[in-house]
Amino acid sequence: MADLLPIDDRKSLLPPLAETGWAAVPDRDAIRKILKFRSFSQAWGFMSRAALVAEKLNHHPEWTNIYNVVDVTLTTHDCHGLSRLDIDLARAMDRMSEGAEVQRDHGEPVSCLCEIHARQA
Repeated sequence: MADLLPIDDRKSLLPPLAETGWAAVPDRDAIRKILKFRSFSQAWGFMSRAALVAEKLNHHPEWTNIYNVVDVTLTTHDCHGLSRLDIDLARAMDRMSEGAEVQRDHGEPVSCLCEIHARQA
C-alpha cells in the first residue's frame, strides 16, 4: 500500500509539475493534466506508452481520450490521495508527451494540495 505524499514532499515536488501543466483537482487530493495532440494517432500512441509505464508501476491513471485530447487524473486509491506513485507517473507522462499542447485553464494551483492535506491530517 502506498503512503500519502508528505507536506514537505508536496512543497518540493508539485511546483515543477505545475510548470508542465498539472493542476489540482477541486475537492480531491489529485492532479490533472489535459493534453492536446496533433492527431488521434499521436494521442493513442501517448496512451499506449503511458499504459506500459503505468503497468510497470502497478499504478493506473484515470483518463479519457476524445480524438486528439487526453485528459489525465492521477491519485492513489490505496491511500485516498497523492502518493509518490502519482509523481513518478506524472513525470513519465511529461517525458512522453513532448510536442503536445497543454490546456492550462482547469483545476486549482497545485499549491492548494498542501492545504488540502494539512486540513485532513
